[in-house]
Amino acid sequence: MEFNADARGLKFAVVVARFNAAITEKLLEGAREALSSARASDVDVFRVPGAFELPLAALHVSEDYDAVIALGAVIRGETPHFEYVATAAANGLQKVALETGTPVAFGVLTTDTLAQAEERAGGSHGNKGYDAAMTAIEMARFQADY
Repeated sequence: MEFNADARGLKFAVVVARFNAAITEKLLEGAREALSSARASDVDVFRVPGAFELPLAALHVSEDYDAVIALGAVIRGETPHFEYVATAAANGLQKVALETGTPVAFGVLTTDTLAQAEERAGGSHGNKGYDAAMTAIEMARFQADY
């Protein structure tokens, strides 16, 4: 199966964590670039406090969109908080997709350092927001075509 990067006629929700906004806004820029290049015209952006809140936001909007793109950045600190937030975000977003049938693209960075996050938000490792949007397009198209 070839990837159909045509997003015309599809509706996308982007849920973005405000925590680590210097990173998440760059992820959002990447997602917007991907959606624009795929000719998506129906895109809404919703902001939430942090990555922990992404699953609830995704659940709330999932029935009105063909796919949800979840963007966040969880950067390891000196406490186990990183593991709890990263795990909750990943498990919660997967649960939303499986329970609703709406594709949810995981664009949540889980890095050890701010520098690693910057590398993945438009730096040497590309932009994972762009990648998440392309995943959302592919899965929404898959749902629509099959």
